[in-house]
Amino acid sequence: MSFSAAILAEHLAKIEQVTGHPARLVVAFSGGLDSSVLLRALVALKQDQAGFADVAVKAIHIDHGLHADSVRWVEHCEAVAESLGVEFQSLRVSVQLESGLDKGMGPEAAARDARYSALRAQLSTNDWLLSAHHREDQAETLLLNLIRGSGPAGVAGIGVARRFGPGWLVRPILDVARAELTEYAEEVGLEWLEDPSNTDLRFDRNFLRHEVMPRLKSRWTDIAARLQRSAGHAGEASQLLQDLAEIDLATLGSGCERLPIDGLSALSFARQRNLIRYALRELDLSTPTTMQLDQIQSELIPAREDAQPLVTWSGASVRRYRNGLYLLPQNLAAAIISTGVNGSEIELGAGLGTLHFEDGAESGLRPELMRQGLTIEPRKGGEEIQLQGQEHTRKLKKLLQEHGIVPWMRDRLPLLYCGDQLVAIGDLWMAADAVASPGIGVHWHGRPALH
Repeated sequence: MSFSAAILAEHLAKIEQVTGHPARLVVAFSGGLDSSVLLRALVALKQDQAGFADVAVKAIHIDHGLHADSVRWVEHCEAVAESLGVEFQSLRVSVQLESGLDKGMGPEAAARDARYSALRAQLSTNDWLLSAHHREDQAETLLLNLIRGSGPAGVAGIGVARRFGPGWLVRPILDVARAELTEYAEEVGLEWLEDPSNTDLRFDRNFLRHEVMPRLKSRWTDIAARLQRSAGHAGEASQLLQDLAEIDLATLGSGCERLPIDGLSALSFARQRNLIRYALRELDLSTPTTMQLDQIQSELIPAREDAQPLVTWSGASVRRYRNGLYLLPQNLAAAIISTGVNGSEIELGAGLGTLHFEDGAESGLRPELMRQGLTIEPRKGGEEIQLQGQEHTRKLKKLLQEHGIVPWMRDRLPLLYCGDQLVAIGDLWMAADAVASPGIGVHWHGRPALH
């Protein structure tokens, strides 16, 4: 069956059953064949009132600045969007190749990381970011992941829809062959760009596309469809593993950021690994290698309760403290820099979340303290605070020890001061003479596990 706007509408309707109705359809528009077909077909289905007529379409082009013709590509994409009556935006990103290498990424991955970070920042609630991956892209991804030694999630390849920032990342033409897209483009008279880097065999995907896939296709003409079926089977297996991880997590009675050691130890090694991988994905942290998982299982889980072992890799780290296995970003902000509190939200630094201030809370800080001026400062040592219902001041150090605050967070707690007076420690404790009812509520959103 040839590709058409009607077929695209059917695919979008199936995705909508999972994600709900989109607020906007945002197309990642490179100007190449695939994204040009996707954008043109979207406009056509809207004109035909095919279920998405009420949804605005926007095309976003990412200029990596890595090619001499990148300015011309921006102009081409803008002209195409204008001819289709579609809102257009071009974003210039800086690809940190050296940084990518430090993180174990090649140039392809570094560019992809920069591209998706820029696109994520443009999405609003329930927006769909549409990517024009097709059947051959899926086959190449499966082969690449097999070569890298990936498990079921990697062999499952590219997903049709997944959460992405405040919206969704959607691939509505994933089961459409590239030949069908070419046929559609020629039928409607599309012009598209050809990126010369797509023929550079130094890149793994290009090597597969131009050297390996043609050989496989000469033997098995439907190789892409076969690999897509395998990806589907792996996807089902991956979903079952996710379901099992959710069951195990519920049995442990914990959140993803802290897994109890006694509960983990009761699971088989395979289920431990599955649960740790799942928890890291849920926290949007990078997945460890097999060797790093071995370290976690052989060094952290059986470690003494008074030890504080650490396994770290690009994008994540795992710590052991008492009966907890803590999953964290690789780099937490070293300390919270003193800053004036202005507005209702304060960013605390990498991996530390934000402080929110709520006017008219049932109980909170006295409003006059905010008017006098609050600052957030790091712990320096020697701090004292008198809590409600207690006659004497307490040493903060002793308070943290008694409540089992993990050692690596004790110097990262946001201490709220009014002048020289310590009035609150995050949303954990407030000074007795700083509390009012009603008052200004303090809420620590995105707070790392503290106990």
